[in-house]
Amino acid sequence: MSKGKLYLIPTFLSNVSEEFILPDKTRKKIKEINIFIVENVRTARRHIKKIYPDKNINNTTFYTYGKNNHLNLENEFLPHILKGNDLALLSEAGAPCIADPGARIVEYAHNFQIDVIPLIGPSSIFLALMSSGMNGQSFSFTGYIPIEKKDRIKKIKDLESIAKRTNQTQIFMETPYRNQKLFDLLKKTCNQQSKLCIATNITGNDESIQTKTIQEWKYTKIDIHKKPTIFLLSSSKLKRK
Repeated sequence: MSKGKLYLIPTFLSNVSEEFILPDKTRKKIKEINIFIVENVRTARRHIKKIYPDKNINNTTFYTYGKNNHLNLENEFLPHILKGNDLALLSEAGAPCIADPGARIVEYAHNFQIDVIPLIGPSSIFLALMSSGMNGQSFSFTGYIPIEKKDRIKKIKDLESIAKRTNQTQIFMETPYRNQKLFDLLKKTCNQQSKLCIATNITGNDESIQTKTIQEWKYTKIDIHKKPTIFLLSSSKLKRK
């Protein structure tokens, strides 16, 4: 018997209609697969039912993983694959394993020569970079900014220094309810000519993606409190060939 495959399935980032975000192949796999590894079962069930209302959720198996869950890969993952069943790693929002847990599951699959199939769908990080006007040839995603103010300021200065020295776009994020405070700190900490892109609620009806210098941002009102946001920082203009 041939092994099953592990499919990495993105989900939508906002409450827009999923047919505008997820390609047919991705939605078809959500319909076909009946074993899912998810961060939150309740959210996953809601996503799946939105995409395929007729899917029998009661006949679907869910395993949880993430910060507070410990998936037993040997007992809860591998046996399904060896029996020929396909499994799906379903993101909570966006793409699996990109600013998202799940890399350990994928690594385990590779160790057993299990085919890992990434499917197409939205990633807020890459969509933000695409639309920022910043360097997409060299960039770094650093995840969440430290919470303590002293550490935050140091991190911001370090990122700005790297951006200036290497012309590399620095991408980072924050818990939505701390977005506004981070924005205020960036305006106080960064050089006036550094560029900052703020990409909020990407793919949503109220999507906002703006790139300005820090000086320009000081005269711009924006409300990003409790809104999913990606920050991109650049200190140099793109080099023209």
